[in-house]
This record gives sequence, C-alpha cells and structure tokens, in this order.
Amino acid sequence: MTPPPPDPSTHDTPADRERSAAARVALAVCAALAFAGFFALGTWQVERRAWKLDLIARVEQRVHAPASEAPGRDRWPQVNAAADEYRHLRIAGAFLHDKETLVQASTRLGAGFWVLTPLQAADGSVVLVNRGFVPPEARDRATRPATDPQGDTTVTGLLRITEPKGGFLRRNEPAAERWFSRDVQAIAAARGLHNVAPYFVDAEAAPSPPGASPAWPAGGLTVIAFPNSHLVYAITWYGLALMVLGAAWYVWRDGRRRAAGRADGGSGENTAHADATSRPDVRRD
Repeated sequence: MTPPPPDPSTHDTPADRERSAAARVALAVCAALAFAGFFALGTWQVERRAWKLDLIARVEQRVHAPASEAPGRDRWPQVNAAADEYRHLRIAGAFLHDKETLVQASTRLGAGFWVLTPLQAADGSVVLVNRGFVPPEARDRATRPATDPQGDTTVTGLLRITEPKGGFLRRNEPAAERWFSRDVQAIAAARGLHNVAPYFVDAEAAPSPPGASPAWPAGGLTVIAFPNSHLVYAITWYGLALMVLGAAWYVWRDGRRRAAGRADGGSGENTAHADATSRPDVRRD
C-alpha cells in the first residue's frame, strides 16, 4: 500500500517561516507603538488632573482670601488668568452710569443681561465692573429702582479676565449694541473710554433683608466651576493600553500554539511513513 502524500499544510517552508516571522515582528512593533501611545495619553491625563486640582485649590484660596487692592496700571501688563483670575479685590472710584453696557447672560435667575459699568478711580484709570444681573424687563435704567451708587464708591468682588471676540458662535456687534461676551477692549472702544484695565470685576452681592425681592442689578452670581474628568480619561487610556497588551499576548500565544501543532503533525507523519517502509510484513504495491 502506497502511503498518502504528506499534507503540505502541516509543513512550514523556509519562505513560510520567514513570512510568519516578519508578520510577528510587524505585529509586535504596532502593539508596542499603540501601547506606548495609550500609556503616554493616560500619563498626560494624570498630570493634567494634578494641575487641575492645584488650580482649584489656588482659586479657592483666592476667592476666600481678604479683599486686596486691585492691580494698578503698573501691573496691568502682568495680569493673567493663571495668577490673578478670581482674586478677591477691592476698588474705589465713581461709576459712570451713562456708559454702562448690557451683555447677554444666562444665570440661575434666568436669561437676561450683565450690567457692566465703568468705575473711574481718582487717578483717571477705569475698571469695568460687572454690577450684576438684570432680567429683560429691567434692562433700561429708568425701569430699575433708583439705587445706582453715586459719587465715591468702594466695590469688592472677583477679578475676571476679559472675554474677547464674543460668545460661542456669536460675535459681539458693538454698532448694534449686541454684546455676547465681556470684551473689555471692545466695550471701552465703543464707550470712548481710556486708561482701561485689561480685566473686569464681578461685584459681590449687596446685602439685603431676608426674603426681600432681588434688587437689580443682582450681584454675586459668579459661577466658579472647573470640569475635572481627567481621572476618567486616564483610566480609559490605561485600559486601552492593557487591552493592547492582552491582545498582543493572545496573538503571540496562538501563534506559538499553531507553530507547535504544525511541528508535531509533520514529525508524526514522517515517523509513521518510516515505520511502514521498514517493516518486512508490510506489503508494498
């Protein structure tokens, strides 16, 4: 009996082995690059989380610190968000009520406007003060109670950085008196103001009797919130890195198993064939 020919699928030729080795190397390189990329992104998110927590702590300290003097003209070029935003400060001067600007706002009291009024100090410098929120029916000064501060006034509040170029998908239109952001430079130009600080101040809420209706403008509505999802992002990236490792290990193990199976199959057939041809009691056709 003639033995069946060996199955080619159970034998690796040198070319097959070379292609298989090249594929394993390419897979290993891709897996290493993917792992390194995901791990780097996860580490970056961990660093971002540490930075965000430090920022939140610094802002909390500024907000609750005693009010300090507002940065003067000599410090204006150095004012920036990282070092100064939400700093609790105190400014003195006289309001220029005839030059107030209404900026669209959405607050816990509803939709309406921020009232930004210039405060002119004794040295002639000007700081825009966000005196607070008014609803649409109180946008005209004539409709509000006659409570506008007159003469020398001291204001305490939080330093805020200018908001240039308008709101999200909405640009300020000074000529049409449509303001969507508190752009200090643009408002100053529209009102003919000079020597204006590059920041504005969110005024604190004025004291009022319990249960009294809000006096417009209503101050103290600054929202201080810093989204902090960096831990979730870090876990996601690290999870993807572990998935890449797991997938690479599975493919490597499966490749080893297949290679071992082919090697065992080939040696078994060769041994059987050699035994069949060497035994004298086997009839050969």
